[in-house]
Amino acid sequence: MPRFVVLIHASAQSGSSYGPRPPPAAENAESSKTSSGSPSRRKSSCSGIETKVAVLSLVEQEVSEVMSKLPSSANRNSPQIVDWFSGFVRGMAVGDALGLPREGLSRRRAVRLFGEAPLQHRFISGRGMVSDDTEHMWETALALIEHPDDASAFAKSLARRLRWWLLRLPAGVGLATARSLVKSWLGWPPDRSGVRSAGNGPAMRAGIIGLCLSRDETLMREFVRASTRLTHSDPRAESGAMMIALAAREIVHSAGTNGSPVSIDAKAMLALCRGEANHPDWDRALNAVAESLAAAESSSQFAERLGQQRGVSGYIVFTVAAVLFCWLRWPGEFRRPVEEIILLGGDTDTTAAILGGLAGAACGADQIPYEWSRYMAEIPRDEEWQGTLGRLLFGRFWLQHEYPEEYQASWNNLKSPPELRWMLALRNPFFLAVVLSHGFRRLLPPY
Repeated sequence: MPRFVVLIHASAQSGSSYGPRPPPAAENAESSKTSSGSPSRRKSSCSGIETKVAVLSLVEQEVSEVMSKLPSSANRNSPQIVDWFSGFVRGMAVGDALGLPREGLSRRRAVRLFGEAPLQHRFISGRGMVSDDTEHMWETALALIEHPDDASAFAKSLARRLRWWLLRLPAGVGLATARSLVKSWLGWPPDRSGVRSAGNGPAMRAGIIGLCLSRDETLMREFVRASTRLTHSDPRAESGAMMIALAAREIVHSAGTNGSPVSIDAKAMLALCRGEANHPDWDRALNAVAESLAAAESSSQFAERLGQQRGVSGYIVFTVAAVLFCWLRWPGEFRRPVEEIILLGGDTDTTAAILGGLAGAACGADQIPYEWSRYMAEIPRDEEWQGTLGRLLFGRFWLQHEYPEEYQASWNNLKSPPELRWMLALRNPFFLAVVLSHGFRRLLPPY
């Protein structure tokens, strides 16, 4: 059996491929809890709902069947490629969840409320949940699976998905995104529904596009442009989204063979970004990144150079600059850059989500700390659902381009993981209640 078939089969059997395995004592403790009647990991993340389990099991079975048909020559570096997709999906969710409790707080206030590194989940009872940043990435990924070759059809699918996402009343949604989706509901086409804003929405959706369409830069640019203009018409928003997509694409093109690690050339990456700059703010921000990297400055020193010492704002120029600095400053790591960008304060869920996706793809899913990956309270799109999404993206956007047409046809017949919209609608009121509790907590000391 090919080496990566074993990898994916084992992942499906274990229910998780993320994060270093816990020590044996921890595993035994969890086993004893399960055997004594406490909910297992799968049950605790709502996988006990029969409909969801049945559909996810069917998808995994179809994946295994297709993988078993691949030639033995397929094993050269496919485990690493699987990790690109799984690492991105999981890394973005983890970064988002860690940053969410600190969103909108200054660096000083966030530290007084939640402490310094090492960071842990603090959203609800030591666990984390994702916000609109990760949800947008999920909807983008599902639209990509549905329409991988047609930017216009992709834009219509994404617009439809985001309209229904807005109707489920998410607790966190940017004003520009909300306005554009209302316009979409009223009949504006995807290429005209965007509003004049340089917010972060397009950057939240761009990384997964760059990773999936890394083989075809022209097509990637069409999809990023379509995704951006759905919600934002400001050229600075499109430039920022394109930079994040190019960063994700660079992960694929910088990867070595035979499982060697991804090596990103910081100067080359910044040169690519400068080619997308279309405003003096971009020039100043990218110069700040380059100068701070050259001087090996800390994240706080970089924030002062950028003029964001009180927290990184929701302006896409500052967000993308902070993401690029932390990602390139600590290459090959996941924990350190994610903690550094969260500790800067400001729009922490968005900055950590975008950075987490890039770092997770570059490092691999198994480099995401186990305690971060394990203690997520995300329902119904839990760890199992996200793993299935990552493997389907791997099949649709990598394997079907690598192997003969008979294998391509098999992958094209695979269905997306269940979307579970009615369960998401039930999740959101609970999520909103927790968000409101955090809001009330911020009214109290320490200030």
